[in-house]
Amino acid sequence: MKTKIAVAKGDGIGPEIMEAVLYIMQSAGAQIEPKYVDMGKEYYEQGHSTGMTPQSKQIIEETGILFKGPMETPKGGGMKSINVTARKVWSTYANKRVFKSLPGVETVFSKGNIPIDITIVRENIEDTYGGIEHMLTHDVALCRRFITRPGSLQIHRYTFDMARKKGAKKVTCGHKANIMKITDGLFLECFYEVAKEYPEIIANDVIVDDLAMKLVVKPQDFDVIVLPNLQGDIISDLCAGLVGGLGFAPSANIGDNISIFEAVHGTAPDIVGKNIANPTSLLLSGTMLLRHIGQVKAAQNIENALLKTLLSGFHTPDFHQTDSKLVGTKEFASAIVKNLGGISFDDDNYDFEIPSKIRTENLMIESSFHGSAEIMGVDLFIESNRLPAQVGNIFQVLLDREKWKLVTISNRGTQVYPTGSVYTECINQYRVRVECAEENGKASQQEILKLAVLVSDTYKICSLEMLMSYNGKKGYSLAQGQ
Repeated sequence: MKTKIAVAKGDGIGPEIMEAVLYIMQSAGAQIEPKYVDMGKEYYEQGHSTGMTPQSKQIIEETGILFKGPMETPKGGGMKSINVTARKVWSTYANKRVFKSLPGVETVFSKGNIPIDITIVRENIEDTYGGIEHMLTHDVALCRRFITRPGSLQIHRYTFDMARKKGAKKVTCGHKANIMKITDGLFLECFYEVAKEYPEIIANDVIVDDLAMKLVVKPQDFDVIVLPNLQGDIISDLCAGLVGGLGFAPSANIGDNISIFEAVHGTAPDIVGKNIANPTSLLLSGTMLLRHIGQVKAAQNIENALLKTLLSGFHTPDFHQTDSKLVGTKEFASAIVKNLGGISFDDDNYDFEIPSKIRTENLMIESSFHGSAEIMGVDLFIESNRLPAQVGNIFQVLLDREKWKLVTISNRGTQVYPTGSVYTECINQYRVRVECAEENGKASQQEILKLAVLVSDTYKICSLEMLMSYNGKKGYSLAQGQ
């Protein structure tokens, strides 16, 4: 029986490369039945806010598999990324990208005979990709960054499971916990918590900027790398550059119920209809899809044929060399089909199948918590173009000193009151931290809201955050210079 998969052709060059890839997959004996869905920029412009029709959403949720071409997201404006929306709506929490040296694709590392085989696992739901943004003042934009314990445990467990099946010896966590001590700190804490369950795998961590440098200098030192969403996006593209570009970077977005397989490159509107687009990225994503649904032989058959085609010197214009055979998209696909069933390569990239389960309601994921959760105070984010000392003096008058104490005022994260430097340049939005006057005193939510109402008579409150303590451990960071 053929496996039904939802297929979205995509924007720009998407339809061209999707046609070529499906031709190769079916020629290789893949037992798939494409169910085409309406999804992309055109459907967003028709008024579908998610970039897909309701009928398409239903088909994708019924099949549990979406195979999609690249889709356009204009810069700026109000249009949300269709790609990000799809990944988040269906909780495809693990973005897996495999970067391997390919014969016939010349890079600085291939010239130095340094083979690359790196798997990046990027957390796919959280971080700044929630797209929760606000203008706090006419000068200040805010983006909220969410890192959660359940989400972090979920991505790390997937990573170590995949690494074990892949036979990986080492998993590296990339992070910025030296600066973002609470958010990235939680991500890193969960990494080592899960790592204990896989004693046969070496677990280490690297600060993400140092990781970027190390990947360029000695990429052969890395095997599997797991990162938060934004950092993972950037490092993934860096790794694509190591193996020849995004045209050779396959991508799988894995969820417990629905998974998405896609090319990670853009829509290339400048070459649409010219029959020169490189289908390799989408093709390799297709082989990841086939492995995911258990059709390993068809996946290996395609990869063998692709490697033989590259070894034979067939190249599309994006990686054409003087001694290679320049061909178009259709000709490249035809050359791969002719090589099906040819030379054999070891199959070392098997990904486990995750069965699709039909849901009737949302799933709440939450870690267990035992102990105390207490409110210690509040951070009030206010709009003001007064100088720090003036803001501080006004708050000293506003606050009931028997109940509250003004701890610090910061501007763009740097303390400017009660101490600071006149060389710290300020914008018109301050964070004012108020805590209970009594040592280790506790406050109620109602008391915090009453305080906010009092302050709102003098200042516009842009937002506020409760200062929480969990089992005696502060759940909030200090200002720079505090």
